[in-house]
Amino acid sequence: MKTDTINLLMECNAGIKMGVSSIERVLPHVKNERLKRTLTECKNEHAVLGDETHKLLLKHRADTKEPHPIARMMSDMKIRGKLMMNSSDKTVADVMTDGCNMGVKSLSKYLNEYKGADMSSRSIVHRLINVEQALNDQIRQYL
Repeated sequence: MKTDTINLLMECNAGIKMGVSSIERVLPHVKNERLKRTLTECKNEHAVLGDETHKLLLKHRADTKEPHPIARMMSDMKIRGKLMMNSSDKTVADVMTDGCNMGVKSLSKYLNEYKGADMSSRSIVHRLINVEQALNDQIRQYL
């Protein structure tokens, strides 16, 4: 059970870092103030959840996990490439929607993989999934 809890928290923490990094990367390109505010609020929610996962990992005497370097590189390339071709709010929404979908998919996979994780770690993951889905819904209007 403890191993599943630690693994779930580590994957969640890595996903949060990836989400924050992606939002920070696109924010300078956002023109619409409402979209900028939505993304900033989402980044802040990710940071709060990141702090919670970090505290729980410390409680279990475990380290945080960085996103996989290849996943980070591919994400960076996709964001940079799309924004170089078209630096519009529509492109930002498109990139972020893809990221949200990948995040929800990965987090759901980890919830299924680490079934023995404790309720507090599973709760954080569910909250993060809700944040990702809410962002996806909110930015759909910019596509």
